[in-house]
Amino acid sequence: MEASEGNFRDSISTVNEDGKRSWVYPKKPKGKFYKYRKYVSYFLLAFLLLGPFIKVNGNQFLLFNFLERRFNIFGFPFWPQDFYLFVISMIIGVVFIALFTVAFGRIFCGWICPQTIFMEMVFRRIEYWIDGDRGAQIRLDKQEWNAEKIRKRGLKWFIFFCISFLIANVFLAYLIGSDQLLRYIKEDPLDNISTLISLLIFTAVFYFVFAWFREQVCIIACPYGRLQGVLLDNKSIIVAYDHKRGEGDNGRKKFRKGEDRDAIGAGDCIDCKQCVNVCPTGIDIRNGTQLECVNCTACIDECNTIMENVNLPKGLIRYASEDNIEKKAPFKLTPRLKGYAAVLVILIGLLIGMLFLRNDVEANILRLPGQLYEHKGEHIISNVYTFKLINKTVKEIDNVHFELLDPKGEVKLVSVENFNIPKEGLHQGTLFVEIDKAFLDKDKTTIKIGVFSDDTLIETTTTTFMGPRSYRK
Repeated sequence: MEASEGNFRDSISTVNEDGKRSWVYPKKPKGKFYKYRKYVSYFLLAFLLLGPFIKVNGNQFLLFNFLERRFNIFGFPFWPQDFYLFVISMIIGVVFIALFTVAFGRIFCGWICPQTIFMEMVFRRIEYWIDGDRGAQIRLDKQEWNAEKIRKRGLKWFIFFCISFLIANVFLAYLIGSDQLLRYIKEDPLDNISTLISLLIFTAVFYFVFAWFREQVCIIACPYGRLQGVLLDNKSIIVAYDHKRGEGDNGRKKFRKGEDRDAIGAGDCIDCKQCVNVCPTGIDIRNGTQLECVNCTACIDECNTIMENVNLPKGLIRYASEDNIEKKAPFKLTPRLKGYAAVLVILIGLLIGMLFLRNDVEANILRLPGQLYEHKGEHIISNVYTFKLINKTVKEIDNVHFELLDPKGEVKLVSVENFNIPKEGLHQGTLFVEIDKAFLDKDKTTIKIGVFSDDTLIETTTTTFMGPRSYRK
């Protein structure tokens, strides 16, 4: 490595010596890994765009309505009372990403991250179609504003805005629900001016990110790049340059047809810099693992193409660990990987268990604040309560009533005896619990109330029943 290249860690690749933005013009990638990435991206794009419009048992497939506190995950409705499940899911996600980062580096960023997928597989490909490949883009950027440049820039920016507007609509569908969004689309936009303003703000943010900020999201804004520096070790499989093979004994050397590179001690790297030109974050992978690398494999495909053209073995840049390059050590599960995997399995098991134990109906019965007990006749003590029943299912629950399970007594509603709970809704009201004083052994007694639909017990809950101190034994 040349001494002048040793300062690559002093600044990020997208900032020049004057501290200004150094625009990245990546060469259009092609190759085996890029083809696989396209397949993965098409699937994830379809999943992302169709997610809010797919219904499962009448529920939106994915919904994150924070304003109304309604959430659907894979068609299952979740309520604020299920927030603990959401927390466990987030912890599972963090452990899962940490596990795969330790094992395979920043593979999430290059293959699954929505930022990378939209940038490289949507916006960048439109840019290649309109502006051309790397060289054409550089020339277009430098040329004066003539008719050609105005036409290409105007067309590209217009398409970018339209796609950003589409993404903003899909994003809004995740937040407020697809049905609500479709109603807004059919209505006069001026009747929903606040929603329209929110939509335009989202559009502006997405346009700013994909038209200008671009790779800076991965380098500056995203904390995951910093996280990988903590999680990676010499056994992690990453997109790596085989420096032992590439540098040889006497370093890199330009390719000359017919020369014996082994005889002169030159490595297999012909210093063509195509791996740099194709990189979407503008780094030189030959400098080793770097914050900016998102493991997109573009450099692998490009280097393999070059190696094939000069009749040298492929794999100079490949998925490999530092130990594999230095010692030819194969990948194996380390104690740290086993620890992360064990924690992940435990958390997933815990989440599955909680999902199975999660009730379709949640009951909350609380004593009315400021109200004491009341005597009814010579033997009966009465307490007044407020109740709230939440139906987490997509079906209406009919003929709901309460029964006192322990101790013996009666439950009387203020209004009707039986009622229905609407789907994904709640029913609340007031009830009285009446218990014979013979069953009370202290001033505060824990009672159990059952919630029935017809004759089926669907939920049980407990609350406190107050009585006179004179009944304490």
